[in-house]
Amino acid sequence: MLAFMGLAFFSHAAAASDYQLGVMDKLRIRVAEWQTAEGSIRDWSSISGDYTIGPSGTISLPFVGELPVSGKSTGTVSEEIGTALQKKFGLRDLPSASVELAEFRPIYLSGDLEKPGEYPYSPNLTVIKAVSLGGGLRRADSGQRFARDFIQAKGEASVSLVDRSRLLIKKARLEAERSGQEKFDMPSELKGQPVAEATYNGELALMATRKKRLTLQLQALSDLRTLLQNQVETLAKKTETQNRQLQLATEDRDKVEDLAEKGLVLSARKMTAEQRAADLEATLLDIDTNSLKAKQDINKANQDEINLRNDRDAQIAQDLQDTNAQLDELNLKLATSQSLMSEALAQSVEAARFDPKGGAPTISYAIVRDVDGQQKEIAAQENTPLQPGDIIKVKAELLMQ
Repeated sequence: MLAFMGLAFFSHAAAASDYQLGVMDKLRIRVAEWQTAEGSIRDWSSISGDYTIGPSGTISLPFVGELPVSGKSTGTVSEEIGTALQKKFGLRDLPSASVELAEFRPIYLSGDLEKPGEYPYSPNLTVIKAVSLGGGLRRADSGQRFARDFIQAKGEASVSLVDRSRLLIKKARLEAERSGQEKFDMPSELKGQPVAEATYNGELALMATRKKRLTLQLQALSDLRTLLQNQVETLAKKTETQNRQLQLATEDRDKVEDLAEKGLVLSARKMTAEQRAADLEATLLDIDTNSLKAKQDINKANQDEINLRNDRDAQIAQDLQDTNAQLDELNLKLATSQSLMSEALAQSVEAARFDPKGGAPTISYAIVRDVDGQQKEIAAQENTPLQPGDIIKVKAELLMQ
């Protein structure tokens, strides 16, 4: 097969005078000598034949020995063979060496192909043609099973992606609330996604509702403090009035007691004065008690506001921690789903074609080529031309949304 294909494009190869020989190229060499004195042609049959360029870039010829040929053209090699033979045997006439490229060095296919391996090179060979030589993308007898595995893993990944988007938006909202912001921006990685927009609007509405509820609760506590403060001020004024009345009643009681000791007033008058002073003292005590209670209620309202803010901050911190934990879990699920998808794809690249949504893997190509004695990897497309000795790498990849 290789020899047939080599001969089929022999004339084309021979015409390519600028082609540089390399390891594994096969050469067909014929040597003849025109003998002027005898007027005849001598056939060097012991040298003529097919030679394969070895790993060291040389061919081994009888009488000539190891001859470096890698990187040279067939014309240069033919001249070097003739010159070497002339020097070796001291010939008067220069032997004529015909060097033809009988077979190009092969190409190599690797990666997600049905039949990776070594294949013959032919002119005008492209990447997609080489892939067809390798049987196309990898398939498996149980492709349907791998297709089911792929669809199931992709479905789980899709659900996880939706949940992840929701949690990312929730996280952005919680961080904005923790910072005291009125609004928050859509996470950059989710912009332009319709499903994410709906979730984002819902979280914005929830943020506004929570803000409104907190504002109302704080306003209620503020109103209560104001009311209690007014009550304290009112009681303070009552205390001043009661103190003045108590002072007058006490003075009146003292005068009545002096008169009673002198027998100038009745005992009933004395009792009335004492009762009035006692009543005023009791009223003043009630006012002080109510004032103290109002001040305690003010302190309680202040503490309730502090507790309300602290509880809200603690709840936000807890929700943020839970959200981060859920995100970590979802990221792990996503990684597992992608690994399962990649495994199904590795077993059968065509498995992804069973995706009801029409999804398919992304196929990438690369060429490893000898450039100035160094192996370099070059990105390639389906129509990229190949050169003899190229290594074509085919990879099926999954791109998660």
